[in-house]
Amino acid sequence: MTRGIDLSINFCGVTFPNPFCLSSSPVGNTYDMCARAFDMGWGGVVYKTVGLDYEVKITHPSPRLNPLHRGSQRVVGLQNVEQISDRPTKDNFVDLARLKKNYPHKALVASIMGLTHATDWEKLAKMAEDAGADMIECNFSCPQMTVEGTGHKAGQDTAVVEKLTSITKSACSIPVMAKMTPNVADMLPLALAAQAGGADAISAINTVKALTGVDLDTATPLPNVGGKSSSSGYSGTAVKPIGLRFISDMARDERLKIPLSGMGGIYTWIDCVEYLLLGASTLQVTTAILQHGFRIVEDMDEGLSDYLVDHGYESVQQMVGKAVRNVVEPNQLSHATQAISVIDHDKCIGCGQCFLTCRDGAAQAISIQDDRMPIVDEDECFGCLMCKHICPVQDCITYKTVPHHQATA
Repeated sequence: MTRGIDLSINFCGVTFPNPFCLSSSPVGNTYDMCARAFDMGWGGVVYKTVGLDYEVKITHPSPRLNPLHRGSQRVVGLQNVEQISDRPTKDNFVDLARLKKNYPHKALVASIMGLTHATDWEKLAKMAEDAGADMIECNFSCPQMTVEGTGHKAGQDTAVVEKLTSITKSACSIPVMAKMTPNVADMLPLALAAQAGGADAISAINTVKALTGVDLDTATPLPNVGGKSSSSGYSGTAVKPIGLRFISDMARDERLKIPLSGMGGIYTWIDCVEYLLLGASTLQVTTAILQHGFRIVEDMDEGLSDYLVDHGYESVQQMVGKAVRNVVEPNQLSHATQAISVIDHDKCIGCGQCFLTCRDGAAQAISIQDDRMPIVDEDECFGCLMCKHICPVQDCITYKTVPHHQATA
């Protein structure tokens, strides 16, 4: 808590000290990692997905990661080929039990995945509850698990999702959350199937299937694993818009009546607030931790606390979903006004970026004077604002709104 603000939230009957959680991933793979996260202020942990090791032996390809860089910016996105936990099943549940014993007031979620048979889900659910987990997350979404009936292949089938959710729910008395794959055109039917199977919550998104690059000398996609690679899970700040889209899609639909846990590209308190406003009640993080460590929770805690104070909220729950009503279909957007770019010549450095982007990709509404100052032809500008977005000087380009010339009263 910061400045006396209580960030706790009730999620499926479980009290999270704050909405910030480790997502099921390499960052929550052992007792020591999760304990350190709890000590640093994380409110919950979704432990790395556990399967039954007597069914299929899990081994991870190596190297298992490949970053996407953009210029000097490191790791805009991250591709991984890692699978579920390769540690013995028993060891994982021993760690879960130890975590709950030593951190009884933190939220502990066990992520599970049956590998070949529906009965696996029942066994794993019982083991998770016996270990003291507060909730179970069914991993229907890992893009690296390709055994039939596992991972995102299972998560793309509404009948399978409903069946496995029902089996898991029937095997335990603690809440069950279904983790959705973004590797579909529409997540809602799958979320509704999970709800029909008894899910108490939905979490989204898992990683997006992608290829992040190719070694130009060997013609091998990356990461190069023995001369081969594969399309696999992509995460990081670049996927946040996809995660926000899916969370808001589900939050908008009145048929889905269960709460949401959001993830995908969460790095800062601003990302946290955006997910909460679009309908998520708890938040899960991985790639930002891989880059910056568990310490980022301090920024999230302080930023969210300040936001609550500044906007007059008394609890996190009060702000959940506040932006959902402002998400509409494209044909419902107003055409009454349009934006016109306004350039502040006192701030302009004459770089010409606005001219180039407008000339070659927009309205050809900007011209350059002899002194290199750009001028906007307001009759030609149609308000895409690409010039504003590309300008390297903060607030040099703003905009005004005027009545649309085609608008009717």
